[in-house]
Amino acid sequence: MDITSLQNPRVKHIVKLRDDKKTRNEDGLMLVEGFDEIQLARAAGHTPQTILFGPELASRSLTDSSIETLTVSRAVFEKISYRENPDGWMAIFPIPNASLDDLKLSANPLVIVAESIEKPGNLGAILRTADAAGVDALIVSDARVDVWNPNVVRASRGAVFSVPTVACANVEALKWLNGGAMRVAAASPSANEMYSDVDLKSPVAVVVGTEDEGLSDFWMANADVKVKIPMMGKVNSLNVSVSTALIVYEAVRQRAH
Repeated sequence: MDITSLQNPRVKHIVKLRDDKKTRNEDGLMLVEGFDEIQLARAAGHTPQTILFGPELASRSLTDSSIETLTVSRAVFEKISYRENPDGWMAIFPIPNASLDDLKLSANPLVIVAESIEKPGNLGAILRTADAAGVDALIVSDARVDVWNPNVVRASRGAVFSVPTVACANVEALKWLNGGAMRVAAASPSANEMYSDVDLKSPVAVVVGTEDEGLSDFWMANADVKVKIPMMGKVNSLNVSVSTALIVYEAVRQRAH
């Protein structure tokens, strides 16, 4: 067993990477917990700096002599873990350094822009939708939650590695979309057109905002089209990840015909 003490400096550093955005940004490192999530990150071309293995918790094995692998006690793993039922696997990865200029789009791109999303769970769910629907990229504009927050990674089930993701300001995002001749479709309960009635077959960016505040005036003013989802109950908004999935899959449906 390489690490058994809760006071080990490496344990303290891992806890800081888990809890502190500033530490992640300064060190350029992030945590990925879970055997499947680690494998998905590696399959997407990312190489971990260090793998942490809790043999008392793990039921599967992962061997790679080229990567530093540390065995830790159950107590240590439970200290560094951010999952309710840890499976004994965690890895430290360099944070992917993607910019808008690095994004490689298909001939008919479908992009999601998520503005000012606050909850890691919502951002993670949007990433899972983006992965499942084959979306070209996710742009997190004017971000309120750190894309590399361990809870985003957990909620995305590792899709944060399979979907090209860039965080930037609203102005940068719009300039890039305009440069790619992409139509901007803003989702808003106040829109006049139903999302299913709008042509989403051509290059398009689906822009979504927070449930409480919706999209900012910036996106509403710069949208090429505004779309809404029919609401027949007493609640005036859906969860942002649900709204995103509905509109994105409508685009997928239209493109299949």
